[in-house]
Amino acid sequence: MTTVREATFDLFRQRGMTTIFGNPGSTELPMLGPLPDDFRYVLGLQEAVAVGMADGFAQASGNVAHVNLHTAPGVGNGVGAIFGARANKAPLLVTAGQQARSLITMQANLTNRDAVEVPKPYVKWSHEPPRAADVPYAIAQAIHHASLPPAGPAFVSIPMDDWLVEIEPVDFSTQIARTVGGRAQPSPEQVAVLAERLRSARNPVFVAGPDIDASGGWDAAVELVESQRLPVWASPPTGGNRIGFPESHPAFQGMLPPAVGPLGETLSGHDLVLVAGSSIFPYYPNIPGDFLADGTSLIAITSDPDEAARAPMGDAIVADVALTLRALVDALPGPAEREAPPARVELDPPAAGDELTGGEVHATLAELFPEDGIVVLESPSSTVALRNQLRLSRPGSYYFSASGGLGFGLSAALGVQLAQPQRQVVCVLGEGSAQYAITAFWTAAAYEIPVKFLVLRNNEYSILKWFASLENVTGAPALDLPRLDVAATARSYNVPATSVAGREELHGALADALAQDGPRLVQVDVAAGMALA
Repeated sequence: MTTVREATFDLFRQRGMTTIFGNPGSTELPMLGPLPDDFRYVLGLQEAVAVGMADGFAQASGNVAHVNLHTAPGVGNGVGAIFGARANKAPLLVTAGQQARSLITMQANLTNRDAVEVPKPYVKWSHEPPRAADVPYAIAQAIHHASLPPAGPAFVSIPMDDWLVEIEPVDFSTQIARTVGGRAQPSPEQVAVLAERLRSARNPVFVAGPDIDASGGWDAAVELVESQRLPVWASPPTGGNRIGFPESHPAFQGMLPPAVGPLGETLSGHDLVLVAGSSIFPYYPNIPGDFLADGTSLIAITSDPDEAARAPMGDAIVADVALTLRALVDALPGPAEREAPPARVELDPPAAGDELTGGEVHATLAELFPEDGIVVLESPSSTVALRNQLRLSRPGSYYFSASGGLGFGLSAALGVQLAQPQRQVVCVLGEGSAQYAITAFWTAAAYEIPVKFLVLRNNEYSILKWFASLENVTGAPALDLPRLDVAATARSYNVPATSVAGREELHGALADALAQDGPRLVQVDVAAGMALA
């Protein structure tokens, strides 16, 4: 005989899931104590932080990450971050404690009423096992759901008295040994048709989405672009949780604007748009116009059937992005006889003023950024400027939240660093964004996670003021953020931090932070407003 708990930890070992992110409560203690010596528990002081760390860890490791939450209140705290993980296609196993089975019906304190329903809109699968013996089966099934494309979170609610129930080993051994794979190949006919459309196109263009990176299709994308002499645009930054193409490549043109009208205008003049690994498209804000210009057709490659079904235009191939790109390269007869893509149109740098701009900050970061560094970004008003200045050009170098909400960056950076300890993670934040996961600084210090934090302080929600102008809204309240001092708060959690003003001070502080072990934070005052270059 063995216990449910022992069986489940054996399952985690088999899946390489020996790191648990969480914020424990009384309903989770029977699972956690004592934690086996070969497991690592990473504590977040609030559940959204724990989910964010798991999100970053899952994306950067390529494996399902486990986050454990506290019954109903903890799940409620984590729902926004779970929504973000779904948008990011991060494979997460989300488990939560539940009241003891004998007390659930009477809804004793800490009962998660309708536990399966609460996270359901934001997870791929949600379940509470009917018997204690079913817990390992349910967790195995959730892992499979989380990892199958499109990846995302799956949820299991577990009554607290299930963990020590004894079960026969035969009841779970087949689930531990079982593997499930899900990389779908396109049909030869689909590849042949796509190859012919691309070969015969007069002026095709390639749009690189985040799933190129997630699927391992980076090299195939570069080979396709170079052999067919395609100009490349990145999918709009509003939904780009990763970058899918080297942004220093001479074929790279920049990021597509996220609104309908401007995006369609940007792609006008091309007779074929090939989109790989992106929804069509993550539009926002609402600027109407034609989805595509007359004479422009579109075909998408996506592993997500929902993305293919909801697209407002174009054809789609639902298959693994990397495998489809490789099959397409192999199906094309050879280099295309087209002119080389035009040179990228560079934006003029902003005029120097009394305060640094976001672009000047990121130009300084680019001077010091490690060759194999990773950026985790949550600075909405300077997102475009960072991409324009750093020109990130390695797989797995960029993580951003595709959900549109805040709170991802600070916590996810810790998970990314834990998954990629050999690479330096730099987390770039606005001072407003930092507040949504501020307690993650405690985790950074407590576990000595060597993320370097760069906080841009402009004393306002600049992105919201930009939207207000765009939407002709005046007098909206609560858009100013005076007196926020993230550096002081970080120090209170034992993260060494400094505040600077001016490019020379910034350069010195960043160089010093990058040379140090452990977490470090640099806060820099910047001019208000949007930064594009």
